[in-house]
Amino acid sequence: MSEHHLPHGTIRKLWPNEARKFRDHLLRLDRSSRQMRFAHGVSDAFIEDYAARMGDMGGIVYGFFEGDEVRAAAELKKLGDTWGREAEAAFSVERSLQDHGIGTELMGRVIRAARNRGVQHLCLTCLADNGKMQAIARRYEADLRFEYGEVVGEIVPQGANYFSLLAEAVEDRFGYMMAVLDLQTRVVNAA
Repeated sequence: MSEHHLPHGTIRKLWPNEARKFRDHLLRLDRSSRQMRFAHGVSDAFIEDYAARMGDMGGIVYGFFEGDEVRAAAELKKLGDTWGREAEAAFSVERSLQDHGIGTELMGRVIRAARNRGVQHLCLTCLADNGKMQAIARRYEADLRFEYGEVVGEIVPQGANYFSLLAEAVEDRFGYMMAVLDLQTRVVNAA
């Protein structure tokens, strides 16, 4: 895989009150990107409903921010009511930012979050023609197999350790600070 340079931006977790930013990102996806993300075409109404439930799903969403806009997202979803043995990952990157390594960076965050929650089996599913997602999965040594026109990737994260827990905690503090500053800026600009 060739070396990519990330566009200027920040990767951090989205907080439940930022569902609107997640929604706006998903609505900006072109038809092909929507199909790659959801494995079929989806309407704006579907996206509105999906994003509104971001905090209800009990998962974690990382966003790639340009300014205060989310331009790419990675989701880690628990399978069941609590974090356990298995989880699922999903990704979306707006067309203009594809092929810059953002998906790869987001995948690294998702894998670390999974390992820090004791997930032993991380699954991602994509369409058979989604070569970009398959390349990212291979980079993280995913076991890929074809099933009914889709590709299922399985990653076995390492166990959590002091450094993985610390890295996520530090990023969370930074992300929270950035979210608060963004909120303050919007309040001041609205006044």
